[in-house]
Amino acid sequence: QLQLVESGGGLVQPGGSLRLSCAASGFSLVRYAIGWFRQAPGKEREGILCISKSGTRTNFADSVSRRFTVSRDTAKNTVYLQMNSLKPEDTAIYYCAALSVLALDYCSDYAGEYDYWGQGTQVTVSS
Repeated sequence: QLQLVESGGGLVQPGGSLRLSCAASGFSLVRYAIGWFRQAPGKEREGILCISKSGTRTNFADSVSRRFTVSRDTAKNTVYLQMNSLKPEDTAIYYCAALSVLALDYCSDYAGEYDYWGQGTQVTVSS
């Protein structure tokens, strides 16, 4: 069974950091592009970062530029989202998703392209 499981969310004060994990089971993450999305209450799901099959990283959201980074541990079959300098407007449910694609460097911020989704993890930034 193909499955993505996010973890690492929680409550953090403004300026703090969190690292989210996206662990895959049933398939190898290096065969997929992995995107990170978030959805705040009353807003559409937003693509923020992606790591391609080749390991190329793409930032889709200026709002997280220089604060969020994506990385991959192939041995653990896990992708990480490191979030620093968190702001209240980063509060959302964060999702990882896997995109089956032939191109090694392809990434997308369009949620409809992705094949598998995790259940999401809540991140709340508040004092």
